[in-house]
Amino acid sequence: MIRALLAFVAALTLAGPSLAQTAVTSYPSKPIRFIVPYAPGGSTSYVARLVGAKLTEAWGQQVLIDNKPGANTVIGTEALARSAPDGYTISLAASTHVTVPHLVSSLPFDVLRDFTPVASLVTTQLVLVVHPSVPASNVSEFIALAKARPNELNFAAVGTGSSTHLAGEYFKSVAGVKMQHVPYKGTAPALTDLIGGQIQLNFDTPVTSIPHVKAGRLRALAITGTKRLATLPDVPTFAEAGLPAYDFQLWFGVLASAGTPRPIIEKLSAEIARILAMPDVKQQLAEQGLDTAYRPSAEFDALLRADHERFGKLIRSAGIKIE
Repeated sequence: MIRALLAFVAALTLAGPSLAQTAVTSYPSKPIRFIVPYAPGGSTSYVARLVGAKLTEAWGQQVLIDNKPGANTVIGTEALARSAPDGYTISLAASTHVTVPHLVSSLPFDVLRDFTPVASLVTTQLVLVVHPSVPASNVSEFIALAKARPNELNFAAVGTGSSTHLAGEYFKSVAGVKMQHVPYKGTAPALTDLIGGQIQLNFDTPVTSIPHVKAGRLRALAITGTKRLATLPDVPTFAEAGLPAYDFQLWFGVLASAGTPRPIIEKLSAEIARILAMPDVKQQLAEQGLDTAYRPSAEFDALLRADHERFGKLIRSAGIKIE
């Protein structure tokens, strides 16, 4: 009896690695849950649904989008942190993933230690738009105006500590100007007040600003990133406008929970790279003002750590905090 039991235990021990290997090589063998820690309808959901649909086509397993907004992305991100490290729960992350720990006093997870970066997906540029009454037609003139009128110009931001808030604070730091931050609960009310002249400027995503720029309701002074937008060919980059130090782009990427087997991370990453290279995917993303920006796991991890440090310094110097 004892010999039989020992033999059974030994057989299980020998089978363990092969069972684990089978789980990796057969991945995915069941549906994948793709968490989006934002409300439905925005760019994050759009990207997740586009990539998720392509993964479903490639692997024959459903990729189920699970929007879990709330608490500055903490609710959805915590759900990933608590999930099994098997690749069957992944999450979309945006630049705010590395800013939240500098804004919130305590988190139920560590944004670097408790997750494994899979791949970056896209970047989105921001455009500096001003009300037509602002007497500046380019970035140099705007900086001169802001220096001549310290704290008189107001910039909109969708929430304290948001990406648009940080974009304005970073501009203040790089340009050496003083401006006032006005928080809004959403993009729509911020644009309404900007078009109405209640505030003077905004750092906005192109997809929401371009219609108003083309209609003459707003004036675009510069765009972040390394190249001009095809939809705004006459608007220079900040580097072309004389402010090369202002390098501010937002990114989206995919995370898995810490401890997910490396072969699964690599399989996910490779498939994402293939998807982002598809012409139809590139076109659909471009129509949303998004550029494909694939980085494999190690490079995406380096970006997370660099932005964690960069934005941490900015948030501390600006004294930004979410109560």
